Amino acid sequence: MQNQKTFDAASITTLALRLVVGWTYFSAFWRRLILENKLIPDEAGYIGEKFNHFLPNSLGLKPIIEYLVTHPEALWISMVAFTIIEGIVGLAMILGFFTRLMSIGIFLLALGILLASGWIGTTCLDEWQIGILGLAAGFTLFLTGSSYLSLDSYFTEKKARFTQTKWFKFLGSGELKLASYKRTLLLIVAFIFGLTLYTNQYFHGGVFGTLHNKSVKPKLEISHLKIDKNTLSFEVYRVEGVDVYGSFLIGITLQDASGKNLLNLNGNDLAKLSPKAIHNHYVAKVKPGAHSLVIPLGAKATITIPLENFDVQNGYYTLTLIDISGLTWSAQL
Repeated sequence: MQNQKTFDAASITTLALRLVVGWTYFSAFWRRLILENKLIPDEAGYIGEKFNHFLPNSLGLKPIIEYLVTHPEALWISMVAFTIIEGIVGLAMILGFFTRLMSIGIFLLALGILLASGWIGTTCLDEWQIGILGLAAGFTLFLTGSSYLSLDSYFTEKKARFTQTKWFKFLGSGELKLASYKRTLLLIVAFIFGLTLYTNQYFHGGVFGTLHNKSVKPKLEISHLKIDKNTLSFEVYRVEGVDVYGSFLIGITLQDASGKNLLNLNGNDLAKLSPKAIHNHYVAKVKPGAHSLVIPLGAKATITIPLENFDVQNGYYTLTLIDISGLTWSAQL
């Protein structure tokens, strides 16, 4: 009886946590599908493009993310499945139905968020905080289960057949003799706290050394620079910066070893760049904007530009990309 009272007290103590965490995940489903459909490819706000933003600096999940953003059909199926799972897990947690099973779902969803996007966040390390707090919340709710204001409690009181099984206490709610699992639980606590410190340092340098935030300003990587038959081609990949808007290129120059400009395109020139000159590799697309070339976070594209009256000679050439912020990136051939 005393153990049951202790369990009930613990469950009501975490009631607010259960409701808030449940809504956090259910609201993702609610926002994407009910308030506004964000599961339509090639439309503004498509969740698959936002998923593409995670790619450049994700931890351990890059191969999976890259596969999905290069296979749009598989990406769409994954985004739909992910949204439905978030909706089911969140709603079931709010209702307190199979609370411990749903807490495992929250733990795994939070782990995915942490590893995929823990580096994103312009001011408050947003995604890292969401992920790491989700891990701790999922673990805590597994320990407490739910009693008051929960379907687990309702069906238990009604003596529903499935609540009388041994596995219900581990997947639903009910008293667990946690003392028997003390060592295991402490290991999980150590894992969560260790992962907290490791990811905080890995993504942001938040434990020692110099703090850094990869979401503050854009960074572009240039590769596969080539000049062939009066044609300049190169690959551009945006790996850092704010995820909610793109890098805006207002200039592309090509100089020879003496510093002479062989190509000089301004923002208006780039805004008129033919879509045929841009080969996008991912769902997030590099494309001409009103006054510049727009490069979203995580976008990678091969850009091809004709060079008029250009004779290819042996020597060094320097390609420079100029952002509207004044930042520049260069590569040499």
